[in-house]
Amino acid sequence: MLKVLLYDGGMKLAGKSGVGRAMEHQARALQNAGIPYTHDPGEDYNIVQLNTVFPDSLWMGLKARMQGKKVVYYGHSTMEDFRNSFTGSNLAAGLFKRWIKRCYESGDVIITPTPYSARLLNTYGLKKPVVALSNGIDLAAYKRSEEGAKRFRDAYCLASSRKVVLGVGHYIERKGILDFVEMAKRYPQYDFIWFGSTPSALIPAKIRKAVRTQLPNLQFPGFVGKEELMDAYSGSDLFFFPTLEETEGIVMLEAMAMETPVLTRDIPVYEGWLEHGRTVYKGRGQEDFARLLPDILEGRLPRLTEEAYRLVQENSITKIGDALAGIYDGLFAEEKAESKNLQLL
Repeated sequence: MLKVLLYDGGMKLAGKSGVGRAMEHQARALQNAGIPYTHDPGEDYNIVQLNTVFPDSLWMGLKARMQGKKVVYYGHSTMEDFRNSFTGSNLAAGLFKRWIKRCYESGDVIITPTPYSARLLNTYGLKKPVVALSNGIDLAAYKRSEEGAKRFRDAYCLASSRKVVLGVGHYIERKGILDFVEMAKRYPQYDFIWFGSTPSALIPAKIRKAVRTQLPNLQFPGFVGKEELMDAYSGSDLFFFPTLEETEGIVMLEAMAMETPVLTRDIPVYEGWLEHGRTVYKGRGQEDFARLLPDILEGRLPRLTEEAYRLVQENSITKIGDALAGIYDGLFAEEKAESKNLQLL
């Protein structure tokens, strides 16, 4: 009987990131597909699913393969999204690329969230198949709530008469945090609040300075859990995600599912998926953001949330679970075919 080990080694470090959220989504997808899973490596299983590139995950994958089990490695990270992140990341980007290649090639198949990230990984010379499959979104859980909106605004002293701009992500340059702070400076009539956290030793000096910016309309409260973040989506008038590079951006899916208007950067990962002026608004830099942000908030541009919600339904957890089941079947179909060929010989 098929059983999946969702290996959660490294989650103490990655649990507060998109990788942690991706693992939650994988568990929900397997539940919806009726596929048994465990987090305990001591239990019997047929497939191990790996999500981090820490040494223990690589070791877990190698060990599983030696035991004749199948290994599914999630390619959440690329060299491109490692750059402009933590202190020293640009200097280490080349080494990081070699390391993640080693990790990913320990799998029988590599799953990465978007066609864009699949194209990037395929330029690395990987010898294993790369499959594009969204991290997905649990549409049953992510529902806009008036009560949640009130809790959020009350908790952060945000007046009901004020428009609120929400940001989410690590305290790193790649997430566009400098642009977020700049928009707060330009538009004191709106409130800006960014949720996320990063160990202080890993935060570059200019980002640390930006996070410490003292403005009456700007808050950096730190990391919050899923329920509080859903309240924030409900109580915000705009999700502003000026990221410079992503493999997908789970928070984008969350905002779209919560029917929060979205303004993001026009970057390759969203080409052919998120259409400017139809599902979200996209800008290339600060001048575009400065023009679009007030027009969205003041209703001078159409509200796109209905079309965004229809689009995000394509990445529902139910559909992701069915797709995972198909990938698993493919792994064992190859094994059966090889066995049959050997018997014929």
